[in-house]
Amino acid sequence: MSGTGQQDANKWTYGVRVISNTIDRAKWRNTLTYRIHPRVTAGVEYNPLAGKVSPLANVVALTETHKRPALILGTSSDRIGTPFGQSFYATFSKSLKHQTGLPVAPYVGVAYGTFEDRFRVVGGLNINFNERWSSTILFDGVRVHPTANYTHGRHQFGVIFERGRHPGASYSISF
Repeated sequence: MSGTGQQDANKWTYGVRVISNTIDRAKWRNTLTYRIHPRVTAGVEYNPLAGKVSPLANVVALTETHKRPALILGTSSDRIGTPFGQSFYATFSKSLKHQTGLPVAPYVGVAYGTFEDRFRVVGGLNINFNERWSSTILFDGVRVHPTANYTHGRHQFGVIFERGRHPGASYSISF
């Protein structure tokens, strides 16, 4: 289920993402997070081409049940395509596999971005094709960014199409 928190022994995750034809802050992103509790992570994001460092945090305030969605609160750099800024968000997510038999988990919420100094409605859909392959269609309140991911043990490899056009790649490892 989404919004259940992480239970494995790996507490640290390092991630890197590169995207072509976008602003410097989004071209090369590095993240390092630490899982303080199964429902709480904190870390840092570093964008070397823009010289930007920003905090990351994620809290599963309410875990998902068969009837109730999860409530997730957090902060990260502002949406892809902004040269600077921080985003603060609250989202509800719910796996619908129990209700529909389909491996989908939509999410919807609100985010406040400091770059534009405004609230946005955000949302998306996660599709788990099998244990290793998944896709997320992200709507950041302005644009849609489809992703596809392959997970193998502690490693995750991904592709993203920023605005549905500009290709990118990501990799993360948990340890």
